[in-house]
Amino acid sequence: MSGVALYGFLGWLVDRWLGTSFLVAVGILIGAGLGIYLTFARFNRAQPHEHDT
Repeated sequence: MSGVALYGFLGWLVDRWLGTSFLVAVGILIGAGLGIYLTFARFNRAQPHEHDT
């Protein structure tokens, strides 16, 4: 959630600075994509075997 909010806010700031209106949507999509990627990377790690001796 924080990635969507952060990148959406950054997109909004750049929109205000450049006078555009589409970068807030791009920021939200980038934030959502990064959030999904980081969640997948975090929970898709290989687990070490407990019975290796």
